[in-house]
Amino acid sequence: MEKEPQSNIESLFDRAGDYLETRLDLWKLKATKKSSDIISTMASRLVYIFIMLIFVMIVNIGIALLLGELLGKNYYGFFALAGIYLIAGLIFKANKAKWVKEPVANSIIRQIYD
Repeated sequence: MEKEPQSNIESLFDRAGDYLETRLDLWKLKATKKSSDIISTMASRLVYIFIMLIFVMIVNIGIALLLGELLGKNYYGFFALAGIYLIAGLIFKANKAKWVKEPVANSIIRQIYD
């Protein structure tokens, strides 16, 4: 015997509802995976950056002291190094969109859609 058309329609709606629920759950899981990947990548990069900043700071103190010894006074070395960083900072500011903004944006987009 064939089922009534009403029960077929109800069955179809039940299955469609289950399908939508499953798709929503799958989307949530994918979003959770992507966000956890992005956050863990950013956290590891921040730790790396912190360690490198400490390294660069110590090396800069050594270079400043060396320059100061060569120039006659320790504080001359710090001023010379500060001048070098001022010039580097101005060059960086002029090129920040090309050197930082675009690569970071591309990296985030690549991680989201990968």
